[in-house]
Amino acid sequence: MAEYLAAIFGTEKDKVNCSFYFKIGACRHGDRCSRIHNKPTFSQTVLLQNLYVNPQNSAKSADGSHLVVANVSDEEMQEHYDNFFEDVFVECEDKYGEIEEMNVCDNLGDHLVGNVYIKFRREEDAEKAVNDLNNRWFGGRPVYAELSPVTDFREACCRQYEMGECTRSGFCNFMHLKPISRELRRYLYSRRKGSRRSRSRSRDRRRRSRSRGENRRRDPPRNSRSEYINIERHHGAAMSSFPVALRRFVGYMHSPNDTSWTLGLTRISF
Repeated sequence: MAEYLAAIFGTEKDKVNCSFYFKIGACRHGDRCSRIHNKPTFSQTVLLQNLYVNPQNSAKSADGSHLVVANVSDEEMQEHYDNFFEDVFVECEDKYGEIEEMNVCDNLGDHLVGNVYIKFRREEDAEKAVNDLNNRWFGGRPVYAELSPVTDFREACCRQYEMGECTRSGFCNFMHLKPISRELRRYLYSRRKGSRRSRSRSRDRRRRSRSRGENRRRDPPRNSRSEYINIERHHGAAMSSFPVALRRFVGYMHSPNDTSWTLGLTRISF
């Protein structure tokens, strides 16, 4: 009997434990689920809930149709996403430990939208990350981090989506992973092969970074008295380099004792 229960654990045959939570690390029923969500006490993988805000997704209705036609090119959208991905990856790897894999969900369902999964090489690093990240902010919002049971993303991903055949669109209950550019992937996963290099990936990246300032520093803890405001009202000229349709999705943080501002985990100076 024990062998049978062990064999069906986390599968659809398991009537006690939620198979979706076991595979995906999230369930559309949430706390109302009739099956148990067994949250791990140790894991290599950290889930950052709803961390990434996709401007295109936020402008869609429930049927997946666009409510607002954003005047943003595919190249600008990819750059927006790559910048987010690099900031989170570099910050977490430099501070907590080596990352084996990082994935971001492009789903629209509340339980998956913008979820970021970071798989560290060591469980101790994942635990350290959870403890610290729950005291931090990103883009004007608190970070919600927890250990996730997901270790094999092949089982968590939607195979139909990978083949371009998913009929559920963004409301599929399996992961629709948003890809990063090949240039960024080569850069991030080659960083560990030598000394830590500059966060700038190329000459173009460095030029873009000048608008954010040359010196990047970490954001203050969540309990600091930082004032979150829309920087565009105070520094409209400095925002001119950002696509208009993206500006309202960006959160900024101001430290009263500093003259600089932060974009997510990245500090920008004027």
